[in-house]
Amino acid sequence: MGSNSSRLGDLPKNEYLKKLSGTESVSENDPFWNQLLSFSFPAPTSSTDLKLLEEATISVCRSLVENNPRTGNLGALIKVFLSRTKELKLSAECRNHIFIWQTNNALFIICYLLKVFICEMSEEELQLHFTYEEKSGSYSSDSEDLLEELVCCLMQLITDIPLIDLTYEISVEAISTMVVFLSCQLYHKEVLRQSISHKYLMRGRCLPYTSKLVKTLLYNFIRQEKPPPPGAHVFPQQSDGGGLLYGLASGVATGLWTVFTLGGVGSKAAATQAISSPLANQSLLLLLVLANLTDAADAPNPYRQAIISFKNTQDNSPFPSSIPHAFQINFNSLYTTLCEQQTSDQATLLLYTLLHQNSNIRTYMLARTDMENLVLPILEILYHVEERNSHHVYMALIILLILTEDDGFNRSIHEVILKNITWYSERVLTEISLGSLLILVVIRTIQYNMTRTRDKYLHTNCLAALANMSAQFRSLHQYAAQRIISYTCRHLRRYVYVLDKLYFPHSHCSTLQHCFSSLSDNGEELLSLTCSHILRSYASSLFSLLSKKHNKVLEQATQSLRGSLSSNDVPLPDYAQDLNVIEEVIRMMLEIINSCLATSLHHNPNLVYALLYKRDLFEQFRTHPSFQDIMQNIDLVITFFSSRLLQAGAELSVERVLEIIKQGIVALPKDRLKKFPELKFKYVEEEQPEEFFIPYVWSLVYSSAAGLYWSPQDIQLFTMDSD
Repeated sequence: MGSNSSRLGDLPKNEYLKKLSGTESVSENDPFWNQLLSFSFPAPTSSTDLKLLEEATISVCRSLVENNPRTGNLGALIKVFLSRTKELKLSAECRNHIFIWQTNNALFIICYLLKVFICEMSEEELQLHFTYEEKSGSYSSDSEDLLEELVCCLMQLITDIPLIDLTYEISVEAISTMVVFLSCQLYHKEVLRQSISHKYLMRGRCLPYTSKLVKTLLYNFIRQEKPPPPGAHVFPQQSDGGGLLYGLASGVATGLWTVFTLGGVGSKAAATQAISSPLANQSLLLLLVLANLTDAADAPNPYRQAIISFKNTQDNSPFPSSIPHAFQINFNSLYTTLCEQQTSDQATLLLYTLLHQNSNIRTYMLARTDMENLVLPILEILYHVEERNSHHVYMALIILLILTEDDGFNRSIHEVILKNITWYSERVLTEISLGSLLILVVIRTIQYNMTRTRDKYLHTNCLAALANMSAQFRSLHQYAAQRIISYTCRHLRRYVYVLDKLYFPHSHCSTLQHCFSSLSDNGEELLSLTCSHILRSYASSLFSLLSKKHNKVLEQATQSLRGSLSSNDVPLPDYAQDLNVIEEVIRMMLEIINSCLATSLHHNPNLVYALLYKRDLFEQFRTHPSFQDIMQNIDLVITFFSSRLLQAGAELSVERVLEIIKQGIVALPKDRLKKFPELKFKYVEEEQPEEFFIPYVWSLVYSSAAGLYWSPQDIQLFTMDSD
């Protein structure tokens, strides 16, 4: 930090800070405040600078905490700020640089001190510090509540002050202070259901600002306004002994908005990233915090109500009287920004929130003719699963699941043709439908999950999305069709291997374990051929034995996974515990294939081709007791088309095989395929979703809020991984 470090070290001796934190009361009319607030200091935004500032001022803050109950100086500072905000709008119109500059400095100090006070004391003690009675020189619960007045003032500032170059910084600072006010949650392991945030934000004087605040925060996110360039503010020169932090800028990194990120929950510190719009980023974080506050004991969260009910500006229908805090916003602008910003966790979480809870937004998005602009960024998140935190991946997947609940979406994505998907590296895709690409990415995500994270909810939701789409599969790309079949075969082979290991531990197939675990998709053919020859001789006897025992085996596997085996039960080995999961995946994949064959066989010759190519393995499962029903259509298709290929002779080219398949599709009577109930899955949030979302939202605030720093040692809400 160079000279900055030495000047930071002098802060505890600064005469203005010593007076603010000392034993003498300072009247709100004292000229001292103009001197205190006349500093030119680019607010530190890197974690290093913020930590240094915190360490340098710790003695000052402790003195203020100790003396403020007698002096009320914090309250006086807040009153100075409150009186200035009444003239802020006029000052912006008149371009009064100095007035706005000093008011912003006041808010910067208040925000910093508020964060310290919230960290150091209980909410009851905090409120006492904001209810000082000047006449009696003591605190009283009956005196004016400055904290509520401050929160209301911040909401007014955010919503009413016009955004120009002079007010950009104070707008960001106001939003940051609101975030700090709500940050008491960080210091509690349990989700707060009663707090000062509930007291002030869900009733009383702040409540009328609800819809206006939510609307403003959304528009801040939509507009992505960049900060004014460095040097846009011209402040008067100070003499020695002037503002307390004057001159510190020389040691601070160039630019006011070099924003830091510290990594999400459970992740290591991420590389420093510049945020192009601190105002948009901070607004989005505050919006997510407000939306995820728990309901008050006697009232629902009004900010969530506003988010789930707002309408398009082009919608002229009246709001029902039962919907409070309603407003309108430009859906086209919101949609465009959401498409552009999906690289961030918080933008993906906002998209999830809107799709899941706001039916107006969901209807609008599903009616768009350019859904690829939204879906492609979501697919890219899933494709780079190794580089994303698990929460981001989960939110992206749930968004896909919600979208696939709509049949119109499932049809339209196969009509959108994409060219040269550069980020998909497994294979060159010069031309592919959005639907086929979605299938490829989701199957890749399932495969990654099954081999790495083994998260049951993740693969269940992936399969549910594919199942929702299956009846609408159209003109599947040959690679997508191949991946559907090869992924199913991978689990069929794994399933047979586990059973073989369980019942025939000394068989030849058991010796292939090391091959199976090490081979990639491209190398599975060798294992497939070898296992096929070994297993074909006793597959029927294996499944016959299975029909008698497999229910007991699966029951034991489930109990073992839950840790509920009785003392008399012999624990199953790890590979046997996989049976339940593998059978569930196989069943769902077979149902997906069956759904496509039964409803859209004529649209998918490539799927039939891929199925015929792997027919040996599927034929072995026609007698399996768990899959016999769902195998009927698959077996019929294999038998029907195999017969036609046999009649056509040997040495057929790929083109000729596809031609025979297309002819056969027309000839196959549709009534020969058994009808099954349509596969439909709907996303439903878990009970008490706040137990997941509140820690997640605050982890995003911790890792990506501009100009805010919390010591990792103080965080109780979530666990910080060490670097």
